[in-house]
Amino acid sequence: MSLSMHSSSIPYFVRSLNNLSTILKMGAAHAKEHEIDPSIFVTARLFPDMFPLSRQVQIACDVVKGAAARISGVEAPSFEDNESSFEELQERISKTIEFLNSVPADKINGTEEKDIKLQAGSFEVDFTGASYLSMWALPNLYFHVTTTYNILRHNGVVLGKLDYVGAP
Repeated sequence: MSLSMHSSSIPYFVRSLNNLSTILKMGAAHAKEHEIDPSIFVTARLFPDMFPLSRQVQIACDVVKGAAARISGVEAPSFEDNESSFEELQERISKTIEFLNSVPADKINGTEEKDIKLQAGSFEVDFTGASYLSMWALPNLYFHVTTTYNILRHNGVVLGKLDYVGAP
C-alpha cells in the first residue's frame, strides 16, 4: 500500500487529537481526585514565556484544521479561542475531529506538489503540500500535544508514554 496525502495526514491528526483528549481527561480526573481547581491546570505553563495549556490545545486544533483546509482547499471552521475549562477544550477537540472527518479524501490526495504559502509571524513560508504536511503541520501538532502532556505531567498528573502515543 502506498501512502497518500490523506492517509499521511487525517488519520494522524485524528489519532493525536484523540490522544490529546485522553490526556485532558486524565488531567481533569486528577484535579477532581486531588481537589485541585481544574483552572490551575488549564492555565498552567511550563515557563512564563510559554503559552498555557489551554492555548497549546487551541493551537494543536488550529494547526490540523488549517492544514486540512490549506491542503484540500476546503474552508476551515473558525473557533474563538475562548476555552477556559477541560470541558470546553474537549468540545474544541471534538469539533476539530468532526471537521477533519468531513474533508473528502479526494480533495487531499494528489496535493503533494500543491503550492502552500503560510504567513508565520512577520515572514511568509513557501511549501509544497507534502513538505507543508511533513515539515510544518505534523511537527507543530506533535509539539503542542507534547507540551500539553508535559504541562500536566509537570503538575503531577500520572501520565505515561502510551497516553501520548495511544494504545496500539
